[in-house]
This record gives sequence, structure tokens and C-alpha cells, in this order.
Amino acid sequence: MTLLRVERIKLFSTRAPWWCSAIAVASSLGFAALFVGLAGDQINLTVSTSQTGTAFGRVVILVLAVIAAASEYNWGTIRTTFQAVPKRAPALLAKAVVVGGWCALLGLLIGFVSWAMAVAIRPEADLALDSAADWRAVAGQAAVYLMTAAAGVGLGLLLRSTALALGVALVWTQLVEGLVVLIPGVGDDIYQWMPFFAADQFIGAEFTRSALGLGDMPMGPVAYGGYFAAICLALLAAGVAAATKKDA
Repeated sequence: MTLLRVERIKLFSTRAPWWCSAIAVASSLGFAALFVGLAGDQINLTVSTSQTGTAFGRVVILVLAVIAAASEYNWGTIRTTFQAVPKRAPALLAKAVVVGGWCALLGLLIGFVSWAMAVAIRPEADLALDSAADWRAVAGQAAVYLMTAAAGVGLGLLLRSTALALGVALVWTQLVEGLVVLIPGVGDDIYQWMPFFAADQFIGAEFTRSALGLGDMPMGPVAYGGYFAAICLALLAAGVAAATKKDA
């Protein structure tokens, strides 16, 4: 509990996490409101499509987690942490738990508020939470944001440079995953195995899949969620392993 308390203090004692949290909420809800408000009859508004804006917040959450981990190397505070806790893994995992827990709460907030706004803006649409898929689309944002934060912490610990880790994270999310689909012949097949596409499939985001004209998926939503979680946890494990072996 002491480690969790210390990591909580470190996380919220700087402005960056607060700004990232505010931007994640504002960008997600703002885009969701615009999408629902401007969506015409040609777009079938469902519970899953009400969550379209959450992808914006997910990128910001990744940035938040990277900064939370990598900035400790930039400022040298990681040395103090390792002096106080000689066994490094518990301290690093405590950081992942605190950052991930906060991001999960943000995901839960964004998911339910996005859905509530859609209900308020388009009351005639069928937006009732009647099925497990509907609940997964909304409440599942907590799990997606949690795993995204775990990946961000792992990446920050692995690269130990805020600028480099942010560059890798943003290039991957904003360029690589989107450009893979353009590879002739195999682009669509590769794209279906991209991590954040898997996260979208877990929450039932059909808009991207239908827009790209993708066919049958190789996995179901729950399997995609497990696949995304496995990638994120593997990245976290790699970051913790690297940090425990290398000098701070």
C-alpha cells in the first residue's frame, strides 16, 4: 500500500497527468457529440458507434502513461525510487497499477458519458443497453484504457526517454496502424492483427471495419480483447524486465 500511495503522489503532483486527463475526456466527448449530432440517416447510430470518440482519448491515455514512466528517467527520480525500494519490480508494478487504475476510471467515465450524450442528442435511436455487447462497448472502455496505460508504462520503461517513447507511440498509433492497410494484397489481413484495431473490435467498433470494407474477422470480440491485453501486458513485462536489469 505504501508503494501505491507513493506512486499516486508522484503521478498527481505534476501538471502533465491532469492536462492529459482533461484532454482525453474533452477530445473523446467532443468528437462523440459532433459525430452523434451530425450523423445523418445513412449512419446507423448504435451503442458501439456512440463510442467513436473514445479512440482520441485512448491516444492521450497512451501519452499520459508514457510520460508517467519515462519522465522519471529524464528527471532522475527513478534512482531515488530504486534506492528506497531495492527490489525494483514491485515499485514499477505499483506505478503500472496506479496509472492503469486512473486511466481505467477515465475510460469508464468517457464510455458512459459518451453513451448518455448520444441518448440525449438522439433519443429516437435504439441505444438501450440490452445485451452483453452493448455493455462491453460502454463499460469495456475501462479495460481498454487500462491495457493502453499498461502498454504506455511498459514502453516508457523500455525506452527510458520521454521524447523517444512518445515518438514511437504516436508514430505507431497515428501512422503505422493506418498505413498498413495500404500494403497491396496483404494489407487488410495484417491490419486485422494490429493491437488497437483489436481493441476496437473488443468494444464492437464496427464503423472502421465497415468503412474499410473488411470481411470476416479472424477472432470474436472477446478473443480480440484477450489478444490486445496480451500485447499490452507483454510490453509492460518487457519494460519491467529491462528496468530491473539496467542501471537507472
